[in-house]
Amino acid sequence: MVEKVITLDNVSLIDFLGVENHNIKEVAAAFPMSKIISRGNEIRIKGTTPEISRISDILDSLLEHYQRYGKITHENVQSYLSHSGLPTNGAGMAPPVPPDDDEVLVYGTRGVVVRAKTDNQKRLVEAAEKYDLVFAIGPAGTGKTYTAVAIAVRALKNKEVKKIIITRPAVEAGENLGFLPGDLKEKIDPYLRPIYDALDDMIPAEKLKFYTENRIIEIAPLAYMRGRTLNNAFILLDEAQNTTPMQMKMFLTRMGPTSKAIITGDRSQIDLPNRQKSGLIESVDILKNIKGISFVELDGRDVVRHRLVREIITAYEKAGQ
Repeated sequence: MVEKVITLDNVSLIDFLGVENHNIKEVAAAFPMSKIISRGNEIRIKGTTPEISRISDILDSLLEHYQRYGKITHENVQSYLSHSGLPTNGAGMAPPVPPDDDEVLVYGTRGVVVRAKTDNQKRLVEAAEKYDLVFAIGPAGTGKTYTAVAIAVRALKNKEVKKIIITRPAVEAGENLGFLPGDLKEKIDPYLRPIYDALDDMIPAEKLKFYTENRIIEIAPLAYMRGRTLNNAFILLDEAQNTTPMQMKMFLTRMGPTSKAIITGDRSQIDLPNRQKSGLIESVDILKNIKGISFVELDGRDVVRHRLVREIITAYEKAGQ
């Protein structure tokens, strides 16, 4: 007999293995001549070379399914066993992976399918594939932050990067941060809530908890980026219109040689003190002629919130505000 060890990296064990390892036990039951043991994030297979090869193929298919949908069910296991020619309770069932859809960014939670919905959102996706640094600028509701988060999550799932770092400046929009109750994290979290909401749509809760606890996904105020070099990461700077010129320069110089970054912002929602220049607006002027940087403009046609939001944006633009 020979042995093979499969290591489960960046995987929520309960979602992949099932409660009390039930999913792996189902696979093991289909191969009584082999021995399959799950311990921690390792699966050990002992058996003949042909059987180990078949088991590995099934586990690879289940891992691919997990990376796409975030969870493995009893029905999924039965389907993949049946597809491999083994007798199961669901004999004849085809594996539940639909044909590839190039426009889908992420198969999220609760059946959510995340894709670019407008022409400019599609331009943002295309720019992120081609360029290492992309600016996405547009008014509220145009999906720039949501799309950027989806692009980063896809890159992580495809193992194009090892981590995601999402940051935004903690600038007060007419409110005083110091009077909010709680410690620093509790004061800052409300500013990062839109990021958490997007991630909740795209990554199952247990897996997201695993990612954040192991710093595979890091969400932090912009001030925490100072002095760091961010390698092999997808970096998102949200609400960039509220950065100062020095903060923007600091962020732009954090990129490591294997990193990609998307900067999102809205020129119409600058909450900086009067006479304080926006780092976003200044950086667009300074960097506009540098090859390798892309600028994507979104507008009212890209609004994907309530239909009134588009009309509100148009009305404010007409009023010059």
